[in-house]
Amino acid sequence: MKGMTLDVICRVSGGTYTGDRALLSREVSQITLDNRELKKDGLFVAICGEKVDAHKFIPAAYKAGALCCLGTEDMGELPGPYIRVADVSGALGAIAGRYIQNLGIPKVGITGSVGKTSTKEAVAAILSARYKVHKTQGNHNNELGVPITAFSMKEDDEVAVFEMGIGNFGDMRRLTGIVHPDVAVITNIGVAHMEALGSRDGILKAKSEIFEGMDRQGTVILNGDDDKLVSVRDVHGKAPLFFGIQNREGVWADQIREHGLAGTDCVIHGLMTADGVRELVVHIPIPGRHMIYNTMAALLVAQTFHLTSDEMLEGISRMKTIEGRQNLIRAGALLLIDDCYNANPVSMKSSIRLLCSAQGRKVCILGDMLELGANERMMHREVGEFLAGTQVDLLLTVGKLGREIAAGARKAASGRLSIHAYDTKDQLFKDLSKLLEPGDTVLIKASNGMGFAEIVKRLREEAEG
Repeated sequence: MKGMTLDVICRVSGGTYTGDRALLSREVSQITLDNRELKKDGLFVAICGEKVDAHKFIPAAYKAGALCCLGTEDMGELPGPYIRVADVSGALGAIAGRYIQNLGIPKVGITGSVGKTSTKEAVAAILSARYKVHKTQGNHNNELGVPITAFSMKEDDEVAVFEMGIGNFGDMRRLTGIVHPDVAVITNIGVAHMEALGSRDGILKAKSEIFEGMDRQGTVILNGDDDKLVSVRDVHGKAPLFFGIQNREGVWADQIREHGLAGTDCVIHGLMTADGVRELVVHIPIPGRHMIYNTMAALLVAQTFHLTSDEMLEGISRMKTIEGRQNLIRAGALLLIDDCYNANPVSMKSSIRLLCSAQGRKVCILGDMLELGANERMMHREVGEFLAGTQVDLLLTVGKLGREIAAGARKAASGRLSIHAYDTKDQLFKDLSKLLEPGDTVLIKASNGMGFAEIVKRLREEAEG
């Protein structure tokens, strides 16, 4: 890893080094938190988790070829160098920040209440038409995940795209202090993490911490249709770039033609491409109106990186759904919309709209939306009331708050909508095969803590026999 000697790692982490000092000039080959992934001359970082204290794997790490290990415990005599730090999370952030700095490539930081991952994927897909792009994998978007993303960067990467998630004030300040993005994107200000952040104004304040650590000459890209973000008019003396459908002061979309699950056509105006094109006629291959916003944000990033119109169109064609994020799965005679990674009222309604673009019978399997704060019951009921006004045929809910969705739907529904509420997934499974019919399109969505991936897995296994 470029420039990551044991001496540098020890100094930036504020650690205490024990071992052969002749090895301080050696670069590590990797930095990993998983001893099973350890390579020769790697650095193994021991984390104290809720269930496992990884310090117990340190002896095995040396046997597997580790050049050095890092942790918080006094390990006594060890067969190789050891760096002891006061706080592993802080040390990882400092080490990751130095490695990012050593590579010296431009960075894009993406945050927001809804759409971080799909926007990150869109940005990476479009930029990959010209550049070798490194991007956040999975849900590695927090104080451990961002360093993990950084440590997997390679010297031949040309752009890095970081997804940056928070739960409280100060979280983003620490993340942006690691990444120092050259381009910062905020997708929207919703109600996720309302319990910790108190209000949408609190969420705006917490998300806006991304500006503090970014390059002061960098570019800020914001959703101009978001009533909170549109109030941000100056960041480090520069005006943000806006995208929207209603708001047309920046990049905007019209002539929108939705083709259900086959995607969306639209015309995007106001771009400044490297070849002078100001509008693009595009086909977005991922369904859902929200993908227009994600695509516009990604195109503004691409504009910042001076892509041509042909490169932008090629990149859009590369966009794909990912597991747990409105991912379309054929399971026998059923079409599943796997959107079970996370949920809040905005994303829940967006996914219901997407479901309603499908042909045939429309089924929702919905569960609790977590971390919504004091108004969580009301927010769940509002989702149910919204659903009752759509073309959904069957609603199945799981969980205590899922029952609130069902209650809201019953209050507003006509006789056409069939509603069943369950306390647990096991109770749902007993009835599921009797309730679903061949040709159904099934939306599966809840907060990640509800474990709805199990429902997707069960339906796929039953389809496979």
